[in-house]
Amino acid sequence: MTEQTRQKTAIVIGAGVGGVATAARLAKAGFKVTVVEKNDFTGGRCSLIHHEGYRFDQGPSLLLLPHLFAEAFHDLDTSLEAEGVRLIKCEPNYNLWFGDGESFELSTDLARMKTEVEKWEGKDGFERYLGFLQESHRHYELSVKHVLRKNFTSLLSMMRPSFLRHLLALHPFESIYSRASKYFWTERLRRVFTFGSMYMGMSPFDAPGTYSLLQYTELAEGIWYPEGGFHKIIEALVNVGERLGVSYRLSTPVAQILLTRDSGRATGVLLSSGEQLSADIVVNNSDLVYAYNNLLPPSTTATALSKRPSSCSSISFYWALDTQVPALSAHNIFLADEYRESFDNIFKKHLIPEQPSFYVNVPSRVDPTAAPEGKDAV
Repeated sequence: MTEQTRQKTAIVIGAGVGGVATAARLAKAGFKVTVVEKNDFTGGRCSLIHHEGYRFDQGPSLLLLPHLFAEAFHDLDTSLEAEGVRLIKCEPNYNLWFGDGESFELSTDLARMKTEVEKWEGKDGFERYLGFLQESHRHYELSVKHVLRKNFTSLLSMMRPSFLRHLLALHPFESIYSRASKYFWTERLRRVFTFGSMYMGMSPFDAPGTYSLLQYTELAEGIWYPEGGFHKIIEALVNVGERLGVSYRLSTPVAQILLTRDSGRATGVLLSSGEQLSADIVVNNSDLVYAYNNLLPPSTTATALSKRPSSCSSISFYWALDTQVPALSAHNIFLADEYRESFDNIFKKHLIPEQPSFYVNVPSRVDPTAAPEGKDAV
C-alpha cells in the first residue's frame, strides 16, 4: 500500500465531550481513529451519578447555544433528533433569590422580562434593559465570528486586523459589573445580570465585559436540558463515531505521548500497560497542564503553565430528596447580600465567604426521569 493510499490514523487521548466529538469528525474525514480513556466510562467531566433511581449530572447542568450542537451533528451527516437526543427548554431560565425573600425571574419571554425589570427600575428600566441586550448581542455576534470560529495559534494571530478593529466594541478592558452598571441603576439588577461569571470561575468585578455574551445567549436563545441527562449527547457522539469506525479503549491510561527525535511531531502514545500505539495524528483532550507535565517531556511551557493561576472551581452536593420542593424551579440562584465582599473573599482573600452566592439545580423539575415519582434530584 503506497503512502497516498494508506489510511491515515489518529489517536485521541480522553473520551470527554471534546474527545468523542473530535474522534467522530476525524473518522468522518477518513481517519482510522482510536480513543484511549483512563476511566471505564466516557464523558469525562460530563458523566452521571446514579443512586437508587436518582440521576445527577456531574458536570454541566444547562445547555447553551443549541444551534452549535445541531451544527456539530449536521457536520456528521446526522442530527440530534436522529440520534435520540431531545432538548427540553427550561422556562423560566432562572429564579434568583435575594436575602430578604424577594426574587427575580429571568426568562426569554420579553413580556415577562418587562414586568420583572420594571418592578425594580420603572418604565425607563426596561428601555435600558433593551440597551443591555443590544450591547451583549454585539459581544456575542462579534465573539462567535472573530473568536469562536477562528484559530489562535500564536500571539500574532490575535493581531488580525479583522479582529482588532472590533476589539474596543467587545469591552475587554472593563468588567462585566461595570458594563452592567451603565444600564441597571439598582444594585439588585446589577447582580442579576452579572452572576453568570461564576460559571467561568471568575468574579464579575474582574471578568471582561465581553462575557455578557453568556447572559445574551441565555436571554435570547434560552437554557436547555437534554432529556435523560447530559451524557445523552456523549452517547450520541460515541454511537456516531462507532458507525464511522472509531475504536474506543476504556480503562486505558496513557503514560506518555511519543514524539519524533526533534520533538517536532507526535508519533503515538505509550500506554501505562507498556503497549505502544502509533498514529499520524495525536489529539490530546486531557487537561492541558496535566498533559504538559505528565505526558510530554519537561519544558519551559510546562513550567510556565504550572505557575499560572487556576480559575476557581466549585463544591458540589448531590441530594436525593424523598419529597418535591415546588418552590424551586430547574435553575435557582441565591445571591449573597454582600455581593462584592463574597467574591473578594473567594478570589482575593482565598476564603470561603460567610454568605456565599450559590446555585441549586433541580433536573427533575424539567426532566421527571431524573428522580423517582414524587421526589426531587437536587
